[in-house]
Amino acid sequence: MIIKEYRIVMPMSVEEYQIGQLYAVAEASKGETGGGEGVQVLQNEPYENFPLLDGQPDRGQFTHKTYYLQSKVPSWVRTIAPKGSLEFTEKAWNAYPYCKTEFSNPSYMKEAFLLTVESLHLPDRGNSYNVHQLSPDKLKKRDVVFVDIANDKISSKDYKLQYDPQKFRSTKTGRGPLGSDWQASATPVMCCYKLVTVEFKWTGLQNKVENFIHKAEKRLFTNFHRQVFCSIDHWYGLTMQDIRELEEHTRKELDVQRMSGNVRSSFQAIDDGESGASA
Repeated sequence: MIIKEYRIVMPMSVEEYQIGQLYAVAEASKGETGGGEGVQVLQNEPYENFPLLDGQPDRGQFTHKTYYLQSKVPSWVRTIAPKGSLEFTEKAWNAYPYCKTEFSNPSYMKEAFLLTVESLHLPDRGNSYNVHQLSPDKLKKRDVVFVDIANDKISSKDYKLQYDPQKFRSTKTGRGPLGSDWQASATPVMCCYKLVTVEFKWTGLQNKVENFIHKAEKRLFTNFHRQVFCSIDHWYGLTMQDIRELEEHTRKELDVQRMSGNVRSSFQAIDDGESGASA
């Protein structure tokens, strides 16, 4: 088991991030769906009386999705995975500002694989010590990773000019472009604390797969949050009702899109030998 806590500082308030994150998830799903692959939304509905973390809400929004990923994984994964086995289940409980997501493969890997992402969103600069209330044993295993959306290196394959925080300036908020020391001076500011736990119990592949997944998670967090900030003029001012309507429209669009056209991917599949490049 590998436990890492990714801390992603964002130049917005906790309330703004809730809208921006949901908007960006809906938009990103469209870019990953087509040709029989991508995202299928099975459930998106309120839940209650399900406590996740002490001091956080016990009600929120539950989503259940299936991801069809046959062509979106490295070749060595496709070699060991039978055809049709790369269908993953995502169950998420969004009790904002706390969220928990479980990612599994019940049809093939079953209990041998579980990826859990626990997210807490706080109005600070990433300097809180143990927001996930980890036990002393888990704290010893936890590795803290800071993500800078403006200055961290990303793959040249991932770079998109419209999602470059060093070049983007919001017309609605006046925020950006983000410089080298933006995290110390940004107002408003908040941090996403994402605790990622990976369990893969296949002998001989455990370390390779768990390290690959963490590499992919950091890449996903970096690119996704660059997109959240640089799309602020599209979602700034939207209400939660606007977001729920967008999600329902997106669900219907994905059902059609998944079964037609070509395989789509916003970001190319990452391989072990790929090196990072400056944006």
